[in-house]
Amino acid sequence: EHAGLRGLGGAGFPAGKKWSFVRGYPGPRLMSINGDEGEPGTFKDRIYLEKDPHRTFEGALIAAHAVEAERIYFYMRDEYPAVLAILRTEIAALEAAGIVKPGFIDLRRGAGAYICGEESAMLESIEGKRGMPRHRPPYIAEVGLFGRPTLNHNVETLWWIRDIVEKGPEWFAALGKPGHQGIRSWSVSGHVKEPGVKLAPAGVTVRELIEDYCGGMADGHEFKAYLPGGASGGILPASMGDIELDFGGELAKQGAFVGSHAVVVLSQADNIRDVTLNLMNFFKHESCGKCTPCREGTEKLVTLLKEKGVPNETAMRDLETVMRDSSICGLGQAAPNPVNHLLTHFRDDL
Repeated sequence: EHAGLRGLGGAGFPAGKKWSFVRGYPGPRLMSINGDEGEPGTFKDRIYLEKDPHRTFEGALIAAHAVEAERIYFYMRDEYPAVLAILRTEIAALEAAGIVKPGFIDLRRGAGAYICGEESAMLESIEGKRGMPRHRPPYIAEVGLFGRPTLNHNVETLWWIRDIVEKGPEWFAALGKPGHQGIRSWSVSGHVKEPGVKLAPAGVTVRELIEDYCGGMADGHEFKAYLPGGASGGILPASMGDIELDFGGELAKQGAFVGSHAVVVLSQADNIRDVTLNLMNFFKHESCGKCTPCREGTEKLVTLLKEKGVPNETAMRDLETVMRDSSICGLGQAAPNPVNHLLTHFRDDL
């Protein structure tokens, strides 16, 4: 907790607090790992699992030991067949070395549902049910996988645990910019010269990512807008390119978030209405359909964005409010973010 390590799969909940919450409930306890990586524009976890899977397992075993978990369920994206093969090999090596008992780490394949990036929907899928979010409370720290207290972590969160244990929390916390803690892995794509996974401090700006880490904008492209946190993190104009990227802060005041740290850089070649329609089509396709606001709202927003001429702004604002306030999980609550920012910042593209 002193290191400032956060959940780096989207929600950003402090890792240390999560451990203490799970430890606070009587066992037996379990642990799950979210390797689904379904947020558009995110590819950091795949890179790390291909590069050094053992380091992620080290972090997982430390976390499991800390909460006295009896078993680890590793939920891995099925669209990453090479990574699945790597994980099977690594688990077999851990078992052969006597580090873990056979079956202690249970590898489960996700079937490609974006909704299963939501922790309770992922647990439902692991249990063999349709991946749909649970009503909360109770939270999974109390009633999680198979009804047991469950610690859930993203791959990158586990990646940093070994170094924090070896070098101390102060080392990790100091890697952030002033007022921020830690270093993060940013999946940067779009119209930049050198896209890819960039290690940069918490609190970095998108302008710094473009200029200092990606070699600047691609030839012939001018910085127009960016997605700070994948499809659901919103769309901000270049004039807001100096906002410090982290959980909360000024970014949250603008109705945006870093989420899984997928930064997509847009240029004058991109029409933001078309970008928003593309994102809403994705949410419409991936909505699990459990709650009406998300199921109907995403479809209606797609219909409105497809209309010729200027869309019905009143209807879109009303849908945005209803979806944010009454959807069960983060998918429906965050899905209208691109629409909100289209109407607020990009009226010329309407």
